[in-house]
Amino acid sequence: MNNSTKILNDIISVTRDGKEFYEHAATKVDDSELMTLFARMATVKGQVVAGLSSEIKAMGDKPAEKGTLAGDVSQMYGDLRALLGNKDYAYVAQLEDSEDRLLKAFDAALADTDTPASTREILTRYLPEVRSCHAVMRARKLALKKAA
Repeated sequence: MNNSTKILNDIISVTRDGKEFYEHAATKVDDSELMTLFARMATVKGQVVAGLSSEIKAMGDKPAEKGTLAGDVSQMYGDLRALLGNKDYAYVAQLEDSEDRLLKAFDAALADTDTPASTREILTRYLPEVRSCHAVMRARKLALKKAA
């Protein structure tokens, strides 16, 4: 596995964490607007996973097929927070943390001088969507916090 594949697979795993968490959270909240938002965000994450996976396959390598342990722990923590407090806020806050983690992974890979130019190019194509998802969840978290 070359450096490009490793970097992209790490990001695929983190993105897959987000996709799975959004899908899970959509089944846990009662607010139909949040259900719809979570489903849309899961779809976006799925598109990023599919796109990056295609890039890895084009390089002749195998894309990551699983998320991470940190993603599993984050989801469990979100469930616990939801049991102990405002369910909507708990899931939104934890999902915003997931968005933070993904954005940091993108930024770190782009800032790393060892990241090949071709990989930077791929990541740069997906970065606006990642930033947009992050902004949506951050705004939703702040709105719910003010309402509480």
